[in-house]
Amino acid sequence: MASPQGAADTPPGSATISPETMEFIRAVRERVGTVVVGQDVVVERLLIALFTGGHLLLQGVPGLAKTLLVSTLSRTIDLHFARIQFTVDLLPSDILGSEILDQRTSEFRIHKGPVFTNLLLADEINRAAPKVQSALLEAMQERRVTIGNETFKLPAPFLVIATQNPIEQSGTFELPEAQLDRFMLCHRLVYPTAEEEKEVLRRNAALGVRREDRGAVAKTEFDVLEGGPVATTEQLVRAMEAVHEVYVSDAFTDHVVEVVKRTRTHPALELGASPRAGIALVKGSRARALIHGRNYVIPEDLFALAEDVILHRIRLSYEALAEGRTGLDVLQEILGPYGATQARNGIAMNGKRD
Repeated sequence: MASPQGAADTPPGSATISPETMEFIRAVRERVGTVVVGQDVVVERLLIALFTGGHLLLQGVPGLAKTLLVSTLSRTIDLHFARIQFTVDLLPSDILGSEILDQRTSEFRIHKGPVFTNLLLADEINRAAPKVQSALLEAMQERRVTIGNETFKLPAPFLVIATQNPIEQSGTFELPEAQLDRFMLCHRLVYPTAEEEKEVLRRNAALGVRREDRGAVAKTEFDVLEGGPVATTEQLVRAMEAVHEVYVSDAFTDHVVEVVKRTRTHPALELGASPRAGIALVKGSRARALIHGRNYVIPEDLFALAEDVILHRIRLSYEALAEGRTGLDVLQEILGPYGATQARNGIAMNGKRD
């Protein structure tokens, strides 16, 4: 893959990143790091989703700090946060809200649900029935919600971060393709390194207890973050604007189009990526470049994000599954012609060290 070159309305390097934006990114990552050990790449993916307005699906076994990460991020930036624990008996009205009859006036009034927030955590989203999962589609795509005969705009920014346990399948429902496609990124968390886990245990042992009334409760990691937010919504808006100033060459765009196209023609795949995959690759690469202090995208941005953007949008054919092939293997084949070493490093080590 060639380096970003070529003609553009704004030549590369002319639009510099403001020191304030870089300080905002540094402050957020540092504050999250005081609560969550490691998981630097996950924090990066959270910021990419936040800066681009894309939704994020986090897959990982219980205990990898998925909920803690999202909660900490909402308290680090001045954002409204809501959490929904998805269960099999959850109803669409439990998410969106409903019309309630006011007996005093004999009129219906709207009760807005938890979806009316900036940062919505859909915990274990695959435990709810498809009818409930589909209730999020309008909110995720159009940033609005219909309750009864009225349509309401959601707050800005609005971001859905969903979690999913990829191991336990009892009592779960597979997410429909239409909803998976609306998640800009699907990041797969891995276990911490030995040093990181040692630091987790050290911090937990030092938490102590918190007095309440005449008793006390043991502190958890959710009690660690003290003080107000270190960043404002206005700083977040400026970072979002800065993402759109990051330069993307025609050559980079051409390669993104070709990569997405190859997912539709590969013999091992029965379902290729939609145009949303290409949009997500470009938008995500711009945000990643900004986070790394660049005002232009490079091939490493594409390789680093390819797994999170593409893997949940493709499906292996029956023959490929019978042969024991995996989506990751096929994705490496697709990216191979554009830099076999970079593709292998960017995908195989994704989740911890990309």
